[in-house]
Amino acid sequence: MRILSTFIPIDEVTENMKKAFPDEEFIYCEDIEKALPKLHNADILLTYGEDLIPEHIQMAKNLKWIMVISAGLELMPFKAIEEKGILVTNVRGIHKIPMAEYTLSMMLHITKKNKTIVEQQKHKSWDRLTHFPVGELYGKTIGILGVGAIGGEIARLAKAFNMKTIGLTRSGRKHEYIDEMVQFDGLNDICENADYFVSVLPSTNETKYILNESHFDRMKKDAIFINIGRGDLVKEDVILKAMQSKKILHAVLDVFEQEPLPADHPFWTLENVTVTPHISSKSQYYQPRSFEIFEKNLHIYKQGGNEFINKIDLNRGY
Repeated sequence: MRILSTFIPIDEVTENMKKAFPDEEFIYCEDIEKALPKLHNADILLTYGEDLIPEHIQMAKNLKWIMVISAGLELMPFKAIEEKGILVTNVRGIHKIPMAEYTLSMMLHITKKNKTIVEQQKHKSWDRLTHFPVGELYGKTIGILGVGAIGGEIARLAKAFNMKTIGLTRSGRKHEYIDEMVQFDGLNDICENADYFVSVLPSTNETKYILNESHFDRMKKDAIFINIGRGDLVKEDVILKAMQSKKILHAVLDVFEQEPLPADHPFWTLENVTVTPHISSKSQYYQPRSFEIFEKNLHIYKQGGNEFINKIDLNRGY
């Protein structure tokens, strides 16, 4: 069996895979261009999901399974994949720890005035934040759009701060760390009640540009908006207008409609906007956790099973 990767994993991963599957052929390439000459006879393809186009799928005559080492699948050529009946799995769930920690760190960063504290140290200023009242997470309400593995972990950590949690999912199914769960028709309620408004929603036809100007009008003046899901949750000019007019206190943006964010974009210089370069899921444990899922699925695949972890519905795209 020939397993082709469009990226080169860390040594720990390649060594573990070699030990676990000594009889299989693993080919690791720097990128999709280097992998193309070997694509025609690959049985399994490992990818981050951002480098494939329909022509690649047509070239892959023997391809039976694509393992996406990411949760985001919006750039995958699903039509071509579905036409050839190729299995697709991903690593949904591995991001919950780093992304939840990122979210809580940013909530604390803004609420505890960390930026001001750092600036004061630079200027050797002994100002005990008289003019910058420091808040608390305790007793506040967090609204979480998308209560899957990541949103659930955010809610669990929020409970350690005695926060009230409101969640939104398509099904509205209850969750042990969510005090109140709503479906999409309850979005306005979250906007009106959340002190911290966090989106973990993926990019789907149902979620694209689901937030608009009216939602920011409904938010509290001291609300903090955090987007770690996808950049097409809301048009950037809507966020820009909301922040320039100070409809809410602060926005923490890790994802954008266009990435990298252009150097001349106003987000970079707004005092009430924190920009991070799509790093909320970054962790030194990212690849090891990803390949734990791949290893389990490869055992299932070799045994002829069908109960794969994170098998993707090609019609839905997730």
